[in-house]
Amino acid sequence: MANLLLKILCAGLVLAPLAAYTPAADAQAYPPPYAPNQAVPPPPPGPNAAYMVWQPGHWRWNGNRYVWVNGRYVRGPRPHAVWIDGHWAERHGRWVWVPGHWG
Repeated sequence: MANLLLKILCAGLVLAPLAAYTPAADAQAYPPPYAPNQAVPPPPPGPNAAYMVWQPGHWRWNGNRYVWVNGRYVRGPRPHAVWIDGHWAERHGRWVWVPGHWG
């Protein structure tokens, strides 16, 4: 019985650091990004424009330099869904992209 308890305790010590792993902890670092382009969104497309949400453009790192990704209209996943923009954030002296998401 003591042997089994010891094995369980050792397994817990080995696996505990894995449980604390998050993808953000392994985030890629980039040079400081450019300021976002301040483009005015075009009018929403089509007859269902009331259901469309503007996702603004942003700078994306392509492994060598920043490239601009145009904004676009998308249909929300449910009525009154709110898009929370992605953004660049400095964390511990490193720049990381925080993806946008639906709220």
